[in-house]
Parts: sequence; C-alpha cells; structure tokens
Amino acid sequence: MKTDTSKKGEGHRSRLREKFLKSGLSGFHDYEVIELLLTLATPRKDCKEAAKTALNKFKSLQGVFEASPAELCRVSGIGPKNVFGLKLIKAAADRYLEKRFVEADPINNSRELFDYLYHRIGERDRECFLVIFLNAKNRVITTQILFEGTLTAGPVYPREVVRSALEFRAAALIFAHNHPSGDPAPSPEDIAITRRLVFAAMVVGMTVHEHLIIGNHRYFSLADDGYIKKFQREFRSVSL
Repeated sequence: MKTDTSKKGEGHRSRLREKFLKSGLSGFHDYEVIELLLTLATPRKDCKEAAKTALNKFKSLQGVFEASPAELCRVSGIGPKNVFGLKLIKAAADRYLEKRFVEADPINNSRELFDYLYHRIGERDRECFLVIFLNAKNRVITTQILFEGTLTAGPVYPREVVRSALEFRAAALIFAHNHPSGDPAPSPEDIAITRRLVFAAMVVGMTVHEHLIIGNHRYFSLADDGYIKKFQREFRSVSL
C-alpha cells in the first residue's frame, strides 16, 4: 500500500504553520524557517529537502537570504517563484529594520545599532564598509554600504565618504564594517583608516561618533576603546 506523500507533506506543513502562529519562530530550526518560506510559492510540494540543501550550501539563514537568485535556482527544488518569496521577505525585513532604526537614536542605543548592523553586514562573506549619515540632532538621515572588499585601499575612503556626506548634508557619521573571519579585533589598517576618516570629516566640520567592527555575534567599538577621541584631539592639536 502506497503512502499518500502529498497528504503527509500537507500535514507536516500544517503543523509548522500552527507552530509558528502559536509561538512565532521560537524553537524553529533555520531550515524550517526556509522551508516555511519556500512553501508560500510551492503549495503541493515537500520543501524540507530543498530547505536543508540551501542551508547546507549557503551555511546560514543569512547566507540563504544574501545568495543571488541564480545561486538559489541552482539548488534542487528551488525555482524562480521560491526565489521571489525569499527575496521579498528579505527586502521587507530590511525595510522594516531600517525604518525602525531611522526613528531610533543610534548614539544612545548601541545595542540596537549593533543588532541593525549585524543584520545588514554581519554574516556577509566579503568585507563591507557601511556609513550611517546623521543630521545635526544625531538623527539618522540614511545608511549606505559604500565599499565592498578589504580596507587595504585606504586612500580612497576619506574622499568618497566626505563626498557622500556632503550630498546628504550630514553633520555627523558612524562607520561600520564586518570581519568575515568572525574576529572583530581591529587590524592596523582598520585603525589607520579610522584616523584618516576622522581627520577628513573634521576638515569639513563633521563629527565621527563611532567605527564599529562586526564579527561573529560580537563587535569592537573604536569609540569605546578611545580611538575616536584620541584622533579628534590629535587633529585639533595639529590644527592649532
């Protein structure tokens, strides 16, 4: 006697949906989150194996969300309709977090700052340099990832950052970048580029509040460690 796999799959899917409606994503494995999202565009197909394969290939839930449509479609069981759902959910989450962050005070909410930045760049496999542009009241104007790669090409950063800051009429700046290695400890290049950025910002009358380095669920604050104030004092003494 053959088992009705479609009914079995629908029963499993119903249990997942009921579990989510009862307690949210608490207790869900990452592959189950992906599975739920895949089912939105695949009403009569078991998505568990496709979800597990995607998670194994891209290493994390964040990795699945960050993968390109072409990469996702190469996973057996995932097609353009599934990709649309995954990308739409990711874009909606990004929009929600950005709106929530813009309404916050990033200077006095360091934990929210870290949470937001980790969502944006924390699990990317390439180094990304992000700038938060603030107005004179330290409210967020916008955030942008200006560079991808490494920080070894330091001389280009101050010029490009200041140009963007002037376009947004920013009064203050927060910098952040990720370390794909997972270790947020600053390298000599990180410290050197921070010094140049602080100097460049002060030349045009802008304040740098922070440079946060994001690692694996942890961070290093160059402001908390005294580097930002040190560079600001150094600039003022040179300018006198």
